[in-house]
Formats: sequence, C-alpha cells, structure tokens
Amino acid sequence: MSPHRIVVLGYGMAGARLADEIRRRDPAGERVALTVVGDEPEPAYNRVLLSAVVAGTMRPEAVRLHEPDWAHRNRVDLRLGVGALRIDRERRTVELTDGSTVDYDTLVLATGARPWLPPVEDLCDEAGDPAPGVVPFRTLEDCARILDAARVGAPVAVLGGGLLGLEAARGLAGRGNLVTVVHPVGHLMERQLDPGAGRVLARTLGGLGIDLRLGVTAARYLAGPTTTSEHRPSPGEGGAELGGVGPGSAGGLKLDDGSHVQADLVVVAAGVRADTALAEAAGLAVDRGVLVDDALRTSDGRIFALGDCARHPGTVSGLVQPAWEQAEVLADLLTGTDTAARYRGTPVLTRLKARDIDLAAFGETHTEVADETAEVLCLTDPTRGRYAKLVLREGRVTGAILLGAPDAAATVTQFYDRGTVVPEDRLGLLLGRALPTGTPVAASPVDLPASAVVCRCNSVNKGRLVDAWRAGATSVPELAAATRATTGCGSCADAVCGIADWLATTA
Repeated sequence: MSPHRIVVLGYGMAGARLADEIRRRDPAGERVALTVVGDEPEPAYNRVLLSAVVAGTMRPEAVRLHEPDWAHRNRVDLRLGVGALRIDRERRTVELTDGSTVDYDTLVLATGARPWLPPVEDLCDEAGDPAPGVVPFRTLEDCARILDAARVGAPVAVLGGGLLGLEAARGLAGRGNLVTVVHPVGHLMERQLDPGAGRVLARTLGGLGIDLRLGVTAARYLAGPTTTSEHRPSPGEGGAELGGVGPGSAGGLKLDDGSHVQADLVVVAAGVRADTALAEAAGLAVDRGVLVDDALRTSDGRIFALGDCARHPGTVSGLVQPAWEQAEVLADLLTGTDTAARYRGTPVLTRLKARDIDLAAFGETHTEVADETAEVLCLTDPTRGRYAKLVLREGRVTGAILLGAPDAAATVTQFYDRGTVVPEDRLGLLLGRALPTGTPVAASPVDLPASAVVCRCNSVNKGRLVDAWRAGATSVPELAAATRATTGCGSCADAVCGIADWLATTA
C-alpha cells in the first residue's frame, strides 16, 4: 500500500514541529509521504527568539529549528520560497506560486499569522505594503532590515506596547538606540497585565532609557528626506534608504494629541491577524482563524489546521506552546499512532523575554482585589520594579502576575501547573520566602520534584532531563537535542543549566 500523502502548507514553528513529530512516529516514511511548503527562503527558525536577534544576543543562525539538510535526512519533500495560491478541495490539489501543483490525501494548514498594520496615514504605500522606513517585526528578514536601519544612536519608534513590541524596544535600546514606544492603551501589555502591573513595568522600562507614549495613537507617519526613495534594499545591502531618514531629519510619527515622535525607523509590533486567505477562498469555516475541533479538523474532514492560523476554543494564538502541543496531537492522528488523541487546550503562561526584566503572567490576571469570589493578594514596589499578584480559588492558584520576583514566579508556576493547594502562608509564597516542609520550593531548579515542568513549551519535566543525562546527554546542548528543552521561548534556559550543573557535580 502506498504511503498516505500529507501536505503541510507553512514551514514556520507549527509546520516544522508537525513535520518533526510525524517523522518521529514514522522515521522511514513508510506510512506518510510528507510534503512541506514554505514561502520563506530559509530553513525554519524560532520566531519567539527574534527579539534576541534584534538585541544582538543571538545570531540569526542560532535560532534555526532545522539544518539545511534536514529535509533530505528525514525524507521530506520541502519546497522553500514557494507559496500556495489555491486549494482545490474537489481534486485534492494545491496550486503553488511556482506554477506547480501538489496532490494530497490530507492537507494541513499551518500558514501562521500576518502582522497587522494599524490605520495610520501614510504608514503604507498604495499597494498596502509598509512605507519606506517602516518595518513590521515578524520574520528573520524583518530583523535584518531593522538592524540595517537602526544605527547606534538613531531614534526608533515602536508601534505597540504588547509583548512583542516591548521585547523589540528593549533589544533596540540595549543596542544604543533612542527608543519610543507608542501604545494606544493607558498601560502596557493590557492583555496580560492589570493596570498596576503595567504602571510598574512602565517605570522599569523608563529607567532603562525607553520613552513611553501611552493612551495615544499614531495619526500619521512622516517620511524623512531619504525615505521618499523608491529603492528598497535587501537585508544585506545596507540601511541608508531602508532605515529611513538621516540624522536630524523631521521623520517619525505625528500622534493624535498633536505631539511628534522623531524616528529614523518605525518598527510595527501592533499585533497579528491569522492568515486565513487560502482557507476562506477554499470555502472553509473561518472566524478570526480557521475553525477547528479537538481533532484539529476544519469544516472539511480532509483538511486540518494548527498554530496561529487556527482557532480552537481552548487556547489563544501567538504563543508557541499551544502550537507545539497541537503538533503532537495531530501527528498522533495523522500517523495512526493514537487515533484517540485530542487537543483540549493549553493553559497560557506569558513571559517577557527582555534583558533586566523578569516578568511572568498567567491565568486570571485581571481579577480585582475586591472580588469577593476569589482570594487575591497584591504587593507593589515600583521603586524596585516589583509587582506581585496572586489569585486563588479554593486554595489553588488560578492566576498570577510576578514582575521582578523570579523566586516567587518559579514556585507559584509549579503550584499553577500541578493544581495543588498552596500553603497557608500566602504572603511567604508571594515573596518567595522559605515555605513549610514538604512544599515544592522552586527557588533553585535543583529543588524541583521530578514531576515539575521545566520547559513548558515542550512539556519537559525535571525527571525527563535527569533521564536524558543518565542516557548520555551530559551538556545543555545535548539535553536540548534529546528533550527539546530550551528550544521554545528560551525562558527555561537558566533552569536547564542549573539542573545540568547539579547533575555534573553529583555524577
């Protein structure tokens, strides 16, 4: 019997992980003939770590998910630099931008999301593309364009005070740019933080040299003298025209309060929208994403979707952990490994990956202290950049915001993951103080129980890391290769290093 033909449209983090999971279950390609179509020219990379590329702490090649020979080694028909034009559901074919077609038995949409460009006058050209001097922050190519343009000391405006915008702003400020963040809401990261936490975070960022314009919107983009050129160089060509304007120009943003933000470059990180164009054109059910059930099936039983392009009621888009959990479920289903596998949703934990800032937020972050249906503790110390909020129901953690409190964050996260009752000393828990005997203190990764999740993106617990070490993975890179820990958002790197150091001393 010939292998089942599976075509994956999209070679981002979701599509690449799905391909890995399929080949993990069918390494010889006996059950599945796998084709992956990606519209970017380079191998898959970790989009979550792009802020580290902008900050200069990671090189572009360090964020790769696959090496150039990955497809050959894994019997995958990989089409790079090629997009999908049209899905013919009746014939079960996909028409590609290079003029070819590919047949499928099962089709998977992993088309991700597109950056949203806010309706700011002159921000886009007549074709709807970003104007010269404006760069969205979404791809590795975007990083190259930003770094070409953002010369040291040049003023840069960032549109968007959400997670991605703040990571970009901190990275650029760390490189020596004069950064201004423009955000239409009165406090930062309003999806994840309450106003109190937003204010403390704003004060912390201000102390790091980042100017914030909150509660205002950009009304008009003002191109400087050299941004009027129609020439748009490639990432390696140099940033004179791309970066926008020269020193002392009047380019930048006019805000709706009449003020002006000078900028040689405008980085747009104002959110994303699910890329559903193919699905809509094919007649699939779409509502702010391709609608999927617990088996990740669309309204066509032969077509599945995962990642940022999909909409499942149990999670939110824009985070890596849900996409990778979906990839495991879908690989089980498509290879026949576990036909009962279902995706039930992912509890979301947000971490701000920015130097000198330690922030974790999860669950019910907007529950008020005055809410009589929950037990809510809140401590604020703006001078030292600390804010801690804990939400409990029936003695269990249902939400938290922990800014500048890494010890408490580690312990509270473990209670949240395990769903266990917290100790009576709530204040001690929130402050990260010593807890009663038997409590799973997590101030040091060595103290974690074997069942404690270390890498949330890949669901790797401490016990699995210990097992991998004993099996011969005796360095952090080898542990990453064996378990995938640290390969997601990267926030668990310190914990994995701590466990590796402890194992080395006890071997």
